[in-house]
Amino acid sequence: MVDAFGHSEKMANLFDRLSDTYDEVGVDFFKPIATKLLDAMSPVEGERWLDIGCGRGAVLLPVAQLIGSHGLALGIDISAGMIEHARRLALHAGLRNVECEVDDAQSPTTVQGQFDTISSSLVLFFLADPLHALRNWFPLLKPSGRIGVTTFGTIDPRWAYVDEVFQPHLPTHMRDVRIPDNEGPFASDAKLEEMFFTAGFENILTVRTSVPVHFANTQHWYDFTWSIAQRMLWLAIPEHARAEVRREAEARLAQFAQSDGSITFDQEIRLTLGTKPEDLKK
Repeated sequence: MVDAFGHSEKMANLFDRLSDTYDEVGVDFFKPIATKLLDAMSPVEGERWLDIGCGRGAVLLPVAQLIGSHGLALGIDISAGMIEHARRLALHAGLRNVECEVDDAQSPTTVQGQFDTISSSLVLFFLADPLHALRNWFPLLKPSGRIGVTTFGTIDPRWAYVDEVFQPHLPTHMRDVRIPDNEGPFASDAKLEEMFFTAGFENILTVRTSVPVHFANTQHWYDFTWSIAQRMLWLAIPEHARAEVRREAEARLAQFAQSDGSITFDQEIRLTLGTKPEDLKK
């Protein structure tokens, strides 16, 4: 049985360590994915919007601008470091309709009232029990309210080839979250949608799209991997072996480099959208 509290504490520690460099190494990754989600969800002026696992605000800050001063954008994240950055960035942008709280996406406890919309980008697969989390999110949404979540789709085979260098050095229980477990709820669109349906949502639809991920050179790729959750893969490798793993990864990256040394991979993203029933007696 998964220790949800221990898992949450581990995630809080990881993302606290990442918070200063997360989305800050010059690779457009989280913001383009957030844009795809917001394009699909079409925020409405005046909405009460809850962003679960908000990070530094890739979804939260643009949605605050779109819903206007009469709306409320509340972001929660288990990492105090991420929340500190999100608050700072909201203040710098002059967004007075943003609130940020440290809270666990698995079982939120600080959220008051119900919201018109819930978003959660690249969060659900980090949680100890995704279905239980969705059930905990369900009462936070108003009847007929909307939910939108992003998860990873099929990984670019070239990128998977590069990341294979990590596998021999990792504990058997550890995996890259971009590669869905074949037996888990993220293995297919149907399984993902079934999880939402089981949690009580309806009108569930999954759309696949992709974003290009560009690295100026192999050093840029290396810096990126340490600025995101992939850092935990590096940390799981014995320190004496990391240099060799890096050399092998960079040799594989070089096979896909352009003449200027840059590398571009495609990352497939799944947008899963749904609503809360208007009549819960149905």
